[in-house]
Amino acid sequence: MSSIIFLWLLLSVISQADSVPEKPKRSALNQLTRMLLRRYDCGVRPVLNWTSPTLVYIDLIIQSVLDVDGQMQKVTTSIWYRQIWKDEFLMWDPEEFDGITEISLSSDAIWVPDVIISEFVDEGKSPNIPYVYVNSSGIVKNYKPIQVVSACDLEIYAFPFDKQNCTLTFRSWLHSVSEVDLALWRSAEEIATDTREFMNDGEWELLSVPSHYWKMHLGDRDYAHIQFNVLIRRRPLLFVVSVLIPSIFLMVVDVISFYLPPNSGTRITFKTSILLGYTVFRVNMMDEIPATAIKTPLIGVFFAVCMAFLVLSLAKSIFVVKLLHHSEKEVKEMSISACLLDKYGSTDQTFSESLFTSVRTLDDVDQSGGYEFDLSPEADLLSLTEARDGSPQLEKVLQEVVSLKLYLQEEEDEGSAQTDWLALCYKVDKFLFRMYLLILLIYSSTLLLLWSSWSSG
Repeated sequence: MSSIIFLWLLLSVISQADSVPEKPKRSALNQLTRMLLRRYDCGVRPVLNWTSPTLVYIDLIIQSVLDVDGQMQKVTTSIWYRQIWKDEFLMWDPEEFDGITEISLSSDAIWVPDVIISEFVDEGKSPNIPYVYVNSSGIVKNYKPIQVVSACDLEIYAFPFDKQNCTLTFRSWLHSVSEVDLALWRSAEEIATDTREFMNDGEWELLSVPSHYWKMHLGDRDYAHIQFNVLIRRRPLLFVVSVLIPSIFLMVVDVISFYLPPNSGTRITFKTSILLGYTVFRVNMMDEIPATAIKTPLIGVFFAVCMAFLVLSLAKSIFVVKLLHHSEKEVKEMSISACLLDKYGSTDQTFSESLFTSVRTLDDVDQSGGYEFDLSPEADLLSLTEARDGSPQLEKVLQEVVSLKLYLQEEEDEGSAQTDWLALCYKVDKFLFRMYLLILLIYSSTLLLLWSSWSSG
Protein backbone atom coordinates (compact mmCIF):
# COMPACT_ATOMS: atom_id res chain seq x y z
CA MET A 1 0.00 0.00 0.00
CA SER A 2 2.80 2.34 0.87
CA SER A 3 4.49 1.61 -2.46
CA ILE A 4 1.29 2.57 -4.28
CA ILE A 5 1.12 5.89 -2.47
CA PHE A 6 4.78 6.57 -3.22
CA LEU A 7 4.24 5.80 -6.90
CA TRP A 8 1.23 8.08 -7.01
CA LEU A 9 3.19 10.96 -5.45
CA LEU A 10 6.03 10.41 -7.88
CA LEU A 11 3.67 10.60 -10.84
CA SER A 12 2.11 13.80 -9.48
CA VAL A 13 5.51 15.50 -9.18
CA ILE A 14 6.47 14.48 -12.72
CA SER A 15 3.20 15.80 -14.14
CA GLN A 16 3.61 19.13 -12.33
CA ALA A 17 7.17 19.46 -13.64
CA ASP A 18 5.92 18.89 -17.19
CA SER A 19 3.25 21.58 -16.81
CA VAL A 20 5.80 24.42 -15.99
CA PRO A 21 6.52 26.49 -19.21
CA GLU A 22 10.05 26.47 -20.55
CA LYS A 23 11.98 29.73 -20.26
CA PRO A 24 12.53 31.18 -23.82
CA LYS A 25 16.02 31.54 -25.14
CA ARG A 26 17.44 34.99 -25.96
CA SER A 27 17.55 35.89 -29.63
CA ALA A 28 20.85 36.08 -31.44
CA LEU A 29 20.42 39.85 -31.89
CA ASN A 30 19.83 40.30 -28.17
CA GLN A 31 22.81 38.13 -27.29
CA LEU A 32 25.03 40.05 -29.74
CA THR A 33 23.99 43.42 -28.36
CA ARG A 34 24.57 42.29 -24.77
CA MET A 35 27.92 40.84 -25.70
CA LEU A 36 29.11 44.02 -27.45
CA LEU A 37 27.99 46.46 -24.77
CA ARG A 38 28.67 44.33 -21.66
CA ARG A 39 32.10 45.83 -20.98
CA TYR A 40 32.01 48.74 -23.44
CA ASP A 41 33.10 52.19 -22.18
CA CYS A 42 31.76 54.99 -24.40
CA GLY A 43 34.24 57.48 -22.94
CA VAL A 44 37.31 55.65 -24.30
CA ARG A 45 38.52 56.04 -27.85
CA PRO A 46 37.92 52.62 -29.48
CA VAL A 47 41.43 51.52 -30.42
CA LEU A 48 43.46 48.59 -29.14
CA ASN A 49 46.71 50.50 -29.59
CA TRP A 50 46.30 53.98 -28.09
CA THR A 51 49.05 55.44 -30.31
CA SER A 52 47.11 54.76 -33.52
CA PRO A 53 44.66 57.51 -34.52
CA THR A 54 41.01 56.95 -35.23
CA LEU A 55 40.31 57.84 -38.85
CA VAL A 56 36.90 59.44 -39.32
CA TYR A 57 35.55 59.65 -42.86
CA ILE A 58 33.22 62.56 -43.63
CA ASP A 59 30.77 63.04 -46.46
CA LEU A 60 27.92 65.45 -47.09
CA ILE A 61 25.23 66.15 -49.67
CA ILE A 62 23.63 69.59 -49.99
CA GLN A 63 19.85 69.27 -50.14
CA SER A 64 18.63 72.89 -50.13
CA VAL A 65 19.43 76.48 -49.22
CA LEU A 66 16.67 77.55 -46.86
CA ASP A 67 17.58 81.14 -46.06
CA VAL A 68 20.27 83.75 -46.75
CA ASP A 69 20.29 86.60 -44.24
CA GLY A 70 22.43 89.42 -45.60
CA GLN A 71 21.98 91.65 -42.59
CA MET A 72 22.96 89.00 -40.02
CA GLN A 73 25.52 87.42 -42.38
CA LYS A 74 24.30 83.87 -41.92
CA VAL A 75 23.03 81.08 -44.16
CA THR A 76 20.66 78.23 -43.35
CA THR A 77 21.26 75.04 -45.34
CA SER A 78 19.88 71.54 -45.16
CA ILE A 79 22.51 68.81 -45.61
CA TRP A 80 22.72 65.04 -45.44
CA TYR A 81 25.73 64.30 -43.22
CA ARG A 82 27.62 61.04 -42.96
CA GLN A 83 30.36 59.92 -40.54
CA ILE A 84 32.15 56.60 -40.88
CA TRP A 85 34.85 55.28 -38.54
CA LYS A 86 36.15 51.96 -37.21
CA ASP A 87 35.40 50.88 -33.66
CA GLU A 88 37.80 48.07 -32.72
CA PHE A 89 35.68 47.14 -29.70
CA LEU A 90 32.56 46.40 -31.77
CA MET A 91 33.64 43.38 -33.82
CA TRP A 92 32.18 39.82 -33.93
CA ASP A 93 31.99 36.63 -35.94
CA PRO A 94 28.66 36.54 -37.84
CA GLU A 95 28.63 32.70 -37.80
CA GLU A 96 28.30 32.71 -34.03
CA PHE A 97 25.18 34.87 -34.13
CA ASP A 98 22.98 33.40 -36.86
CA GLY A 99 24.84 35.21 -39.65
CA ILE A 100 24.11 38.73 -38.37
CA THR A 101 26.50 41.11 -40.17
CA GLU A 102 25.05 44.51 -39.17
CA ILE A 103 23.08 45.86 -36.23
CA SER A 104 21.87 49.22 -35.00
CA LEU A 105 23.02 50.55 -31.65
CA SER A 106 22.16 53.60 -29.63
CA SER A 107 24.55 56.45 -30.35
CA ASP A 108 24.58 57.26 -26.63
CA ALA A 109 25.94 53.82 -25.80
CA ILE A 110 29.08 53.94 -27.94
CA TRP A 111 31.96 56.33 -28.60
CA VAL A 112 31.15 59.05 -31.16
CA PRO A 113 33.79 61.47 -32.53
CA ASP A 114 33.48 65.10 -31.43
CA VAL A 115 33.40 66.50 -34.97
CA ILE A 116 31.74 69.92 -35.22
CA ILE A 117 31.18 72.63 -37.85
CA SER A 118 33.35 75.66 -37.12
CA GLU A 119 30.92 78.13 -38.73
CA PHE A 120 27.97 76.87 -36.70
CA VAL A 121 26.18 79.85 -35.08
CA ASP A 122 22.69 78.60 -34.22
CA GLU A 123 20.89 75.36 -33.53
CA GLY A 124 18.73 74.43 -36.48
CA LYS A 125 15.59 72.32 -36.54
CA SER A 126 17.35 69.02 -37.15
CA PRO A 127 15.62 65.70 -36.39
CA ASN A 128 17.15 63.61 -33.66
CA ILE A 129 18.53 60.30 -34.98
CA PRO A 130 19.39 58.19 -31.87
CA TYR A 131 20.90 55.16 -33.67
CA VAL A 132 23.98 54.22 -35.67
CA TYR A 133 24.75 51.19 -37.81
CA VAL A 134 27.63 48.85 -36.89
CA ASN A 135 28.83 45.95 -39.01
CA SER A 136 30.81 42.89 -37.98
CA SER A 137 34.10 44.50 -39.01
CA GLY A 138 33.60 47.34 -36.53
CA ILE A 139 32.70 49.97 -39.14
CA VAL A 140 30.28 52.49 -37.59
CA LYS A 141 28.02 54.53 -39.89
CA ASN A 142 26.40 57.63 -38.49
CA TYR A 143 23.97 59.04 -41.07
CA LYS A 144 21.73 62.01 -40.22
CA PRO A 145 20.14 65.09 -41.77
CA ILE A 146 21.28 68.41 -40.33
CA GLN A 147 19.86 71.92 -40.68
CA VAL A 148 22.95 74.09 -40.43
CA VAL A 149 22.77 77.78 -39.52
CA SER A 150 26.29 78.96 -40.30
CA ALA A 151 28.12 82.27 -40.53
CA CYS A 152 29.02 83.35 -44.06
CA ASP A 153 30.73 86.40 -45.52
CA LEU A 154 27.99 87.40 -47.94
CA GLU A 155 28.83 89.64 -50.90
CA ILE A 156 25.54 91.33 -51.83
CA TYR A 157 26.93 94.21 -53.90
CA ALA A 158 25.92 92.50 -57.15
CA PHE A 159 22.34 91.72 -55.99
CA PRO A 160 20.26 90.24 -57.65
CA PHE A 161 23.05 88.78 -59.80
CA ASP A 162 25.20 87.75 -56.85
CA LYS A 163 27.09 84.55 -56.12
CA GLN A 164 27.95 83.35 -52.65
CA ASN A 165 30.77 81.18 -51.35
CA CYS A 166 29.90 79.79 -47.92
CA THR A 167 32.19 77.36 -46.13
CA LEU A 168 31.40 74.41 -43.86
CA THR A 169 34.53 73.38 -41.97
CA PHE A 170 34.49 70.08 -40.07
CA ARG A 171 37.03 69.53 -37.30
CA SER A 172 37.48 67.69 -34.04
CA TRP A 173 36.82 70.02 -31.14
CA LEU A 174 39.36 68.44 -28.78
CA HIS A 175 41.42 65.71 -30.42
CA SER A 176 44.53 66.38 -32.45
CA VAL A 177 45.60 64.55 -35.60
CA SER A 178 47.50 61.98 -33.54
CA GLU A 179 44.18 60.96 -31.92
CA VAL A 180 41.42 61.70 -34.44
CA ASP A 181 42.17 62.28 -38.09
CA LEU A 182 39.71 63.21 -40.83
CA ALA A 183 39.35 62.11 -44.45
CA LEU A 184 36.86 62.33 -47.32
CA TRP A 185 34.63 59.29 -47.83
CA ARG A 186 34.27 60.07 -51.54
CA SER A 187 36.66 61.79 -53.91
CA ALA A 188 36.68 65.59 -53.99
CA GLU A 189 35.66 65.60 -57.67
CA GLU A 190 32.63 63.42 -57.00
CA ILE A 191 31.49 65.59 -54.09
CA ALA A 192 31.97 68.80 -56.08
CA THR A 193 29.70 67.69 -58.92
CA ASP A 194 27.08 65.88 -56.84
CA THR A 195 23.95 68.07 -57.13
CA ARG A 196 21.37 65.34 -57.74
CA GLU A 197 19.75 65.71 -54.30
CA PHE A 198 19.61 69.51 -54.37
CA MET A 199 16.16 71.11 -54.56
CA ASN A 200 16.73 73.13 -57.71
CA ASP A 201 13.38 74.97 -57.84
CA GLY A 202 14.10 77.67 -55.26
CA GLU A 203 15.75 81.06 -55.33
CA TRP A 204 19.28 79.66 -55.24
CA GLU A 205 21.14 77.45 -57.69
CA LEU A 206 23.89 75.12 -56.50
CA LEU A 207 27.00 75.46 -58.66
CA SER A 208 29.47 73.11 -56.98
CA VAL A 209 30.82 71.96 -53.61
CA PRO A 210 34.62 71.86 -53.77
CA SER A 211 36.40 70.46 -50.72
CA HIS A 212 39.91 70.09 -49.37
CA TYR A 213 41.77 68.77 -46.33
CA TRP A 214 44.16 70.88 -44.30
CA LYS A 215 45.76 71.04 -40.87
CA MET A 216 45.89 73.89 -38.41
CA HIS A 217 48.90 74.10 -36.12
CA LEU A 218 47.91 75.28 -32.67
CA GLY A 219 50.37 75.14 -29.83
CA ASP A 220 52.44 72.03 -30.34
CA ARG A 221 49.67 70.05 -32.02
CA ASP A 222 48.08 69.77 -35.43
CA TYR A 223 44.33 69.64 -35.87
CA ALA A 224 42.68 68.17 -38.95
CA HIS A 225 40.13 70.20 -40.92
CA ILE A 226 37.96 69.36 -43.91
CA GLN A 227 36.44 72.39 -45.59
CA PHE A 228 33.50 72.30 -48.01
CA ASN A 229 32.88 75.42 -50.11
CA VAL A 230 29.20 75.71 -51.00
CA LEU A 231 29.04 77.81 -54.18
CA ILE A 232 25.53 79.10 -54.89
CA ARG A 233 24.06 81.64 -57.32
CA ARG A 234 20.84 83.61 -57.00
CA ARG A 235 18.22 83.38 -59.73
CA PRO A 236 17.54 87.05 -60.65
CA LEU A 237 14.37 86.72 -62.74
CA LEU A 238 11.94 87.41 -59.88
CA PHE A 239 13.78 90.56 -58.80
CA VAL A 240 14.24 91.80 -62.37
CA VAL A 241 10.49 91.55 -63.02
CA SER A 242 9.29 92.93 -59.68
CA VAL A 243 11.99 95.52 -58.90
CA LEU A 244 14.09 96.58 -61.88
CA ILE A 245 11.54 96.71 -64.71
CA PRO A 246 9.00 98.94 -62.86
CA SER A 247 11.80 101.34 -61.94
CA ILE A 248 13.00 101.48 -65.54
CA PHE A 249 9.45 102.12 -66.76
CA LEU A 250 9.07 105.07 -64.40
CA MET A 251 12.34 106.55 -65.65
CA VAL A 252 11.22 106.14 -69.28
CA VAL A 253 7.94 107.91 -68.50
CA ASP A 254 9.90 110.73 -66.89
CA VAL A 255 12.03 111.12 -70.02
CA ILE A 256 8.93 111.16 -72.24
CA SER A 257 7.39 113.88 -70.06
CA PHE A 258 10.00 116.32 -71.40
CA TYR A 259 7.96 116.51 -74.58
CA LEU A 260 5.18 118.29 -72.70
CA PRO A 261 5.13 122.10 -73.32
CA PRO A 262 7.40 123.80 -70.78
CA ASN A 263 5.24 126.93 -70.61
CA SER A 264 2.34 124.98 -69.10
CA GLY A 265 2.05 123.69 -65.56
CA THR A 266 1.24 120.17 -66.77
CA ARG A 267 4.86 119.09 -66.98
CA ILE A 268 5.67 120.04 -63.39
CA THR A 269 2.50 118.38 -62.10
CA PHE A 270 3.24 115.23 -64.07
CA LYS A 271 6.85 115.02 -62.88
CA THR A 272 5.79 115.59 -59.28
CA SER A 273 3.36 112.67 -59.61
CA ILE A 274 6.14 110.43 -60.99
CA LEU A 275 8.46 111.37 -58.12
CA LEU A 276 5.74 110.63 -55.56
CA GLY A 277 4.93 107.27 -57.20
CA TYR A 278 8.60 106.31 -57.30
CA THR A 279 8.96 107.16 -53.61
CA VAL A 280 6.03 104.88 -52.72
CA PHE A 281 7.47 102.13 -54.92
CA ARG A 282 10.87 102.47 -53.25
CA VAL A 283 9.38 102.19 -49.76
CA ASN A 284 7.44 99.05 -50.71
CA MET A 285 10.59 97.43 -52.11
CA MET A 286 12.69 98.00 -48.99
CA ASP A 287 12.06 94.47 -47.67
CA GLU A 288 13.02 92.87 -50.98
CA ILE A 289 16.55 94.27 -51.04
CA PRO A 290 19.18 92.84 -48.67
CA ALA A 291 21.30 95.30 -46.76
CA THR A 292 24.28 95.25 -44.42
CA ALA A 293 25.73 97.78 -42.06
CA ILE A 294 28.88 98.07 -44.16
CA LYS A 295 27.95 97.60 -47.80
CA THR A 296 24.98 98.66 -49.88
CA PRO A 297 24.03 96.61 -52.95
CA LEU A 298 24.38 98.27 -56.31
CA ILE A 299 20.63 98.11 -56.87
CA GLY A 300 20.17 100.30 -53.78
CA VAL A 301 22.53 102.85 -55.32
CA PHE A 302 20.53 102.49 -58.55
CA PHE A 303 17.29 103.40 -56.77
CA ALA A 304 18.90 106.37 -55.02
CA VAL A 305 20.39 107.68 -58.26
CA CYS A 306 17.07 107.22 -60.09
CA MET A 307 15.32 109.26 -57.43
CA ALA A 308 18.05 111.90 -57.73
CA PHE A 309 17.46 111.96 -61.50
CA LEU A 310 13.74 112.48 -60.94
CA VAL A 311 14.42 115.35 -58.55
CA LEU A 312 16.90 116.83 -61.03
CA SER A 313 14.34 116.53 -63.82
CA LEU A 314 11.73 118.32 -61.74
CA ALA A 315 14.20 121.06 -60.77
CA LYS A 316 15.14 121.55 -64.42
CA SER A 317 11.50 121.95 -65.43
CA ILE A 318 10.95 124.47 -62.62
CA PHE A 319 14.02 126.39 -63.79
CA VAL A 320 12.74 126.55 -67.38
CA VAL A 321 9.29 127.73 -66.25
CA LYS A 322 10.98 130.40 -64.14
CA LEU A 323 12.92 131.55 -67.19
CA LEU A 324 9.74 131.73 -69.25
CA HIS A 325 8.10 134.11 -66.79
CA HIS A 326 11.22 136.04 -65.87
CA SER A 327 10.61 139.02 -68.29
CA GLU A 328 6.90 139.44 -67.56
CA LYS A 329 5.66 142.38 -65.48
CA GLU A 330 2.52 142.71 -63.48
CA VAL A 331 0.16 144.78 -65.60
CA LYS A 332 -3.44 145.49 -65.17
CA GLU A 333 -5.78 143.41 -67.29
CA MET A 334 -7.11 146.34 -69.29
CA SER A 335 -7.91 147.13 -72.86
CA ILE A 336 -6.12 149.86 -74.77
CA SER A 337 -8.88 152.31 -73.98
CA ALA A 338 -8.69 151.45 -70.27
CA CYS A 339 -4.94 152.14 -70.25
CA LEU A 340 -5.46 155.52 -71.91
CA LEU A 341 -8.29 156.28 -69.51
CA ASP A 342 -5.97 155.48 -66.63
CA LYS A 343 -3.46 157.96 -68.08
CA TYR A 344 -6.02 160.73 -68.76
CA GLY A 345 -8.41 160.01 -65.96
CA SER A 346 -8.73 163.65 -64.84
CA THR A 347 -11.51 164.42 -67.39
CA ASP A 348 -15.11 163.47 -66.70
CA GLN A 349 -15.82 162.02 -70.13
CA THR A 350 -14.91 158.53 -71.14
CA PHE A 351 -12.14 157.82 -73.59
CA SER A 352 -14.55 156.58 -76.23
CA GLU A 353 -16.50 159.78 -76.03
CA SER A 354 -13.26 161.82 -76.18
CA LEU A 355 -12.03 159.84 -79.15
CA PHE A 356 -15.40 160.24 -80.93
CA THR A 357 -15.33 164.01 -80.27
CA SER A 358 -11.72 164.24 -81.47
CA VAL A 359 -12.47 162.45 -84.70
CA ARG A 360 -15.54 164.58 -85.33
CA THR A 361 -13.44 167.72 -84.70
CA LEU A 362 -10.80 166.49 -87.12
CA ASP A 363 -13.49 165.97 -89.74
CA ASP A 364 -14.82 169.49 -89.17
CA VAL A 365 -11.36 170.98 -89.47
CA ASP A 366 -10.64 169.03 -92.61
CA GLN A 367 -13.93 170.12 -94.20
CA SER A 368 -13.21 173.77 -93.38
CA GLY A 369 -9.83 173.54 -95.11
CA GLY A 370 -7.84 173.33 -91.90
CA TYR A 371 -4.72 171.36 -91.11
CA GLU A 372 -3.37 168.23 -92.72
CA PHE A 373 -1.59 165.84 -90.29
CA ASP A 374 1.43 163.66 -90.76
CA LEU A 375 1.37 161.16 -87.88
CA SER A 376 4.78 159.69 -88.58
CA PRO A 377 7.17 159.50 -85.61
CA GLU A 378 9.30 162.33 -87.06
CA ALA A 379 6.27 164.65 -87.40
CA ASP A 380 4.78 164.07 -83.94
CA LEU A 381 6.69 166.84 -82.22
CA LEU A 382 6.20 169.24 -85.16
CA SER A 383 2.44 168.55 -85.26
CA LEU A 384 2.10 169.21 -81.57
CA THR A 385 4.07 172.46 -81.90
CA GLU A 386 1.85 173.65 -84.74
CA ALA A 387 -1.25 172.59 -82.80
CA ARG A 388 -0.36 174.91 -79.94
CA ASP A 389 -0.96 177.82 -82.26
CA GLY A 390 -4.33 176.36 -83.31
CA SER A 391 -7.36 175.04 -81.48
CA PRO A 392 -6.96 173.64 -77.90
CA GLN A 393 -9.28 170.76 -78.83
CA LEU A 394 -7.02 169.75 -81.66
CA GLU A 395 -4.02 169.69 -79.35
CA LYS A 396 -5.79 167.28 -77.04
CA VAL A 397 -6.73 164.99 -79.89
CA LEU A 398 -3.17 164.90 -81.12
CA GLN A 399 -1.89 163.97 -77.67
CA GLU A 400 -4.34 161.09 -77.40
CA VAL A 401 -3.55 159.76 -80.87
CA VAL A 402 0.20 159.93 -80.23
CA SER A 403 -0.24 158.12 -76.88
CA LEU A 404 -2.27 155.40 -78.60
CA LYS A 405 0.34 154.93 -81.25
CA LEU A 406 3.17 154.73 -78.72
CA TYR A 407 1.26 152.17 -76.67
CA LEU A 408 0.65 149.98 -79.72
CA GLN A 409 4.30 150.21 -80.66
CA GLU A 410 5.38 149.20 -77.16
CA GLU A 411 2.99 146.25 -77.24
CA GLU A 412 4.43 145.14 -80.55
CA ASP A 413 8.02 145.45 -79.31
CA GLU A 414 7.17 143.61 -76.11
CA GLY A 415 5.45 140.81 -78.04
CA SER A 416 8.50 140.43 -80.28
CA ALA A 417 10.82 140.35 -77.26
CA GLN A 418 8.59 137.80 -75.56
CA THR A 419 8.68 135.60 -78.66
CA ASP A 420 12.49 135.78 -78.75
CA TRP A 421 12.67 134.99 -75.03
CA LEU A 422 10.34 132.02 -75.46
CA ALA A 423 12.50 130.66 -78.28
CA LEU A 424 15.58 131.04 -76.07
CA CYS A 425 13.89 129.20 -73.22
CA TYR A 426 12.95 126.37 -75.57
CA LYS A 427 16.60 126.09 -76.61
CA VAL A 428 17.71 126.02 -72.98
CA ASP A 429 15.10 123.33 -72.24
CA LYS A 430 16.29 121.24 -75.18
CA PHE A 431 19.94 121.60 -74.13
CA LEU A 432 19.23 120.61 -70.52
CA PHE A 433 17.12 117.67 -71.71
CA ARG A 434 19.95 116.39 -73.89
CA MET A 435 22.42 116.70 -71.02
CA TYR A 436 20.00 114.89 -68.69
CA LEU A 437 19.44 112.12 -71.26
CA LEU A 438 23.17 111.72 -71.89
CA ILE A 439 23.97 111.32 -68.19
CA LEU A 440 21.07 108.89 -67.75
CA LEU A 441 22.19 106.78 -70.71
CA ILE A 442 25.80 106.62 -69.50
CA TYR A 443 24.70 105.58 -66.01
CA SER A 444 22.20 102.99 -67.29
CA SER A 445 24.71 101.52 -69.76
CA THR A 446 27.31 101.12 -67.01
CA LEU A 447 24.84 99.30 -64.78
CA LEU A 448 23.66 97.03 -67.58
CA LEU A 449 27.23 96.09 -68.47
CA LEU A 450 28.02 95.27 -64.84
CA TRP A 451 24.86 93.23 -64.33
CA SER A 452 25.35 91.43 -67.67
CA SER A 453 28.90 90.45 -66.79
CA TRP A 454 27.82 89.21 -63.34
CA SER A 455 24.89 87.29 -64.79
CA SER A 456 26.90 85.59 -67.53
CA GLY A 457 29.81 84.88 -65.21
